[in-house]
Amino acid sequence: MSIRRVVPIFRGRDGDDVRDFYVGLLGFRVAMEIGSMVTFASPGNETAQLSIIGEDAAGEALPDVTIEVADVDRLHDDAVRRGLEIVRPLRDESWGVRRFFVRDPNGLVVNVMAHVRR
Repeated sequence: MSIRRVVPIFRGRDGDDVRDFYVGLLGFRVAMEIGSMVTFASPGNETAQLSIIGEDAAGEALPDVTIEVADVDRLHDDAVRRGLEIVRPLRDESWGVRRFFVRDPNGLVVNVMAHVRR
């Protein structure tokens, strides 16, 4: 399975001081904002990213990490075959990704995704 990027997701808040820390101090750029989640990316290495998700974000489970893969459908089928806990079913999102959440053996929620070509 080809892994394209891994993005840690931190719980916290978004605010001017947070943006100044990641953008102003460390040199990241804001790559994406969806609801209470903001993703920062390195301008020189677009796969070097981190996300911050609001602690008050709605949903039954929040991911701890995002792993972008080449074939999300194949990986989903394999996770189901292995009897792993699928926390959020495989689906297409309006912002152009296909993803599912699966729980790892430590209890972490992993967002497994691929970009959908439109």
